[in-house]
Amino acid sequence: MKYEEVLKKYFDKVYTEVEFVKKTYQVLEPLGFNDENTIAGKCICRDEISQSIRSVIKHMWGEAFNFSSLAGMFFAGKTGLAAAMHHSPISGGKEQYVFYALPHIAINKEGRIGVCRREGREEESTACGALNAFQKEMASGKVNLTMDNEDVEQSLIRMRLLREIPYGHVPDLLELTRTALKAIQSDLETTISKVVDTNKSNYAIISGIQIHGPSGNYVWPSECYTVVNGKRETLNLK
Repeated sequence: MKYEEVLKKYFDKVYTEVEFVKKTYQVLEPLGFNDENTIAGKCICRDEISQSIRSVIKHMWGEAFNFSSLAGMFFAGKTGLAAAMHHSPISGGKEQYVFYALPHIAINKEGRIGVCRREGREEESTACGALNAFQKEMASGKVNLTMDNEDVEQSLIRMRLLREIPYGHVPDLLELTRTALKAIQSDLETTISKVVDTNKSNYAIISGIQIHGPSGNYVWPSECYTVVNGKRETLNLK
């Protein structure tokens, strides 16, 4: 299958990065979120090809708090989130936040998942490289479960994602990316529940997968919702 066929098969609806961030802004604005009273936070991969969406988020919301690590995992914890919770403008006695959680994956023009081309390099590359490396370890049957102080984030990825994978199962890269998304959102939500006072703060979580195609980047939206005055409301982006 070619790129377009693979994209359609595995992702029911995608937007360009600009369309996606603009659409999230448009659905949040009637609920009281805007660039003057809200600060964004982002969980995206460190990979340079992921940074395009960082620029779009900055354009729409202003400078964002960076929770990012390899694969976009949320490893900032309570200390990192608590730091961000003191940075929002206060409007009407409330702080307001929008959190973007977006691991990434590539699909090349031939439809090969996880494969991309990087400027100035002739050989094929992978995205997400950290998740691809972990997937290959699982496929080999040799996963290092110790903490490597010279490779802390990759060690944390292994430890965290293995909690989501049935024993003996080896997911492919697409499944592993979806698993990473689930873990990122879950960890962010758990930490929010321990740090955020919903009497003082409103927030939104915008989750999905960033997709690198042969002619540009796209986003597949997953679960998106707000918590305003302690009440959760689903956002429909699709």
